[in-house]
Amino acid sequence: MGTLLARLALIAAGLSALVPVLWTFLNSFKNRVDIVSSVPKFFFTPTLDNYLYVLNREAVGAGLLNSIVVVGAAVIIGALLGLPAAYALARYPLRWGNDIQFFVLSMRFLPPVAVAIPLMVIWLQLELYDTRVALIATYTLLTLSTVIWLAIPAFKAVPKEVEEAGRVDGYGPYAIFFRIALPIAARSLVGAIAFGFVLVWNEFLIALMLTTSEAKTLPIVASELSQLGRDVPWGILNASVILLSLPPLLMVGVLSGFLNAAFKRKREAS
Repeated sequence: MGTLLARLALIAAGLSALVPVLWTFLNSFKNRVDIVSSVPKFFFTPTLDNYLYVLNREAVGAGLLNSIVVVGAAVIIGALLGLPAAYALARYPLRWGNDIQFFVLSMRFLPPVAVAIPLMVIWLQLELYDTRVALIATYTLLTLSTVIWLAIPAFKAVPKEVEEAGRVDGYGPYAIFFRIALPIAARSLVGAIAFGFVLVWNEFLIALMLTTSEAKTLPIVASELSQLGRDVPWGILNASVILLSLPPLLMVGVLSGFLNAAFKRKREAS
């Protein structure tokens, strides 16, 4: 009975996450009349007008490019700086190690508005407001804290005996990190990087405060589609949500597949 209840709970949790996504996907192919119908329609004549409207807007293309450049750069910089920092905290105990970890995590405790307003003042004074550089620097702080906090347990799970065997074979600290620790903790690290990517890709409030026109990201552009008129264009909004969700899914899939293949080839070669 306990196993049955657990499975039912998992099924219910899965449906609660999956059904809204499927319903949004269906609504993205509906006309407005079918969406606002008092009786939900599961059978309807699909249309691509909603997607064509979104894709044909120049603002959407500019927002997509800004999101890819800003989020991609922030994630890469956060991974390059965060993974070595996480390994150092996991393998080389420091007197202030726990305080450093708590400080890194505390960066996620602050509400976005508490971070956005001081940053807006800073970037205005530096004449970098509404630029990709400002967004990349800001998002790097978010990805850095996320990667460090999630990567520390992954590196702690790497057996110390394997690293000690590497030292016996003549590996230095950098070789142990790149050739032993990274391949063993690869799957967990991919999850940490992917989670950081999703967080900054969907980030809205900070981008809203730090941009006006030139550096607007895709979530900001998608939110502006609701201001097209007096009647809410539900079909267009649903299409924009689906399009907004595709890049992180594709990037996570490509990143995980690439890293798994690379580490597999390295293990086979060794």
